Amino acid sequence: MPLYFLMGTHSANGQQMLLRNPNLLIESIADCRCAGAQILGSYAVLGRCDYVMMVEADDNEAVGRLALEIGVKAGIHTETMPAMAIGGMVERPPDDAELVEQSADPPTAEEWRLPTAPPDNPPQQV
Repeated sequence: MPLYFLMGTHSANGQQMLLRNPNLLIESIADCRCAGAQILGSYAVLGRCDYVMMVEADDNEAVGRLALEIGVKAGIHTETMPAMAIGGMVERPPDDAELVEQSADPPTAEEWRLPTAPPDNPPQQV
């Protein structure tokens, strides 16, 4: 099942809701029943967002419904990011020889230069 991270930030209305009920987000997550999506973990964080939730969902539509439901119930704006396991991106770690081979010298000025028009086809003026 695909993995997603939901980042949430309180809206102005959500902040007022949280003042009235400090357990608002916990209750909203516990009450959330969205077919095809499940919250695996939720964390309050410091930084540009207030909360991060790790979600497993069948597809984008399921995680979208979950984000909408949590956003409405808890008064938060959400941003959803699909996640990929790092191990799945790399088949095997390169050995030292491959690392040296991969670290090429920076391109020369000639390699960065754009190709020019061939001399027998000069640019035409209109």
